[in-house]
Amino acid sequence: MNNENIIEVSGLSHSYDDLRAVDNISFRVKKGEIFSFLGPNGAGKSTAINVLITLLPLQKGEVFIAGHNLSSSPKYVRDSIGIVFQEITLDRDMTVRETLEFHGNLYSMGRDEIGSRIEELLGLVELSDKKDILTKNLSGGMKRRLEIARGLMTRPKVLFLDEPTIGLDPQTRRKTWDYLRMVNDEGTTIFLTTHYMDEADILSDWISIIDHGRIIASGTPEDLKNSLGEDIICLETADTELAKTAIINYDGIKSITESGEGLVIMTDRDGAQILPEIISGLNRDEITISSVNLKKPSMDDVFMHYTGKELRD
Repeated sequence: MNNENIIEVSGLSHSYDDLRAVDNISFRVKKGEIFSFLGPNGAGKSTAINVLITLLPLQKGEVFIAGHNLSSSPKYVRDSIGIVFQEITLDRDMTVRETLEFHGNLYSMGRDEIGSRIEELLGLVELSDKKDILTKNLSGGMKRRLEIARGLMTRPKVLFLDEPTIGLDPQTRRKTWDYLRMVNDEGTTIFLTTHYMDEADILSDWISIIDHGRIIASGTPEDLKNSLGEDIICLETADTELAKTAIINYDGIKSITESGEGLVIMTDRDGAQILPEIISGLNRDEITISSVNLKKPSMDDVFMHYTGKELRD
C-alpha cells in the first residue's frame, strides 16, 4: 500500500442476486483529503461505502484502509474509521452527552478520555449548551452535528459519511460543510457520498463520478470542469439542426451537443469572443435566435457530459 494513500480499492464488485450494484471499481484516497463519490440514487454509492465500513461482505476485489486489509483484518479497519449514516441513528431517549458517552464506552475508551473528548467535540459542533437535551428534542441540523461528533469520538483516521446533508435546509447544509472542513483541517480524511453537485464541488479535493455501479470520471473539481472546455454557450434557435451545421466549424468550438432546449456549445477559448461571431453568422443565415447564455462549466455540466443525463433523472 502506498504511504500517501489511506484507502486503496482494486476491482471492487458487489451484487445482490442478479443485480450488479458495484461493478469492478478501483480508486485511491490520499491521507488528509476530502474524497467524494458523486452520483444519483441507485448508482452504487451506498453499497460501496457499506462494503468499506464492513457492513456488507467483500465479495470481490481488494481493499486496504489505514494499512489494514479489509478481507483479513476487518476489526482493525473498524477501529480506524468513524461513520455517519444516511439515516439518523440516534437513541431518542438519550441526552447529547449520554449518546457520546455510550459510544466511547462501546469502544472501551477510558473515563477521563471520554469526558475530555466529549467537551472537545461538543465545542467543535457547537452543541455544548445542548449536552443535557434529549436527542428527540434536537433539530435536524443539530442531530446531524451530533452524529458527526459521535463518529469522531474515537479519533478515526477516516470519517465515512453517506449523504450527510440529505433532508437539511440550505443554511444547515452549508453549516454542516463548515464543520466537515474543520474536521478535515484537524487531519481526518473524509470520504463522503453525495448526489448534490454543489456539495461535491465545494467540499471535495477529489471526486469520482459513479453511475450504474461504475466510476466513469475522476479528478479534482476544477480538472473535471476544465475537461469540458473554457466556456459553455447554450443556444436556442428556430432550427437546431440548421444552426448546428452553420457554426460547427467555427474556430474555438470544441464540441456541440443537442439538449432538450437547443444546442450546448463547448469552447476551448474565451466564449465572450466566440459568441458575437456565432450570433453574427446565424443572423447572416437568417436563423432566428430564441435565447443565448454564456457560462463557465459546472459540475452539472460535467455529469451531463459523462453520463448523457441530468442527475435528477
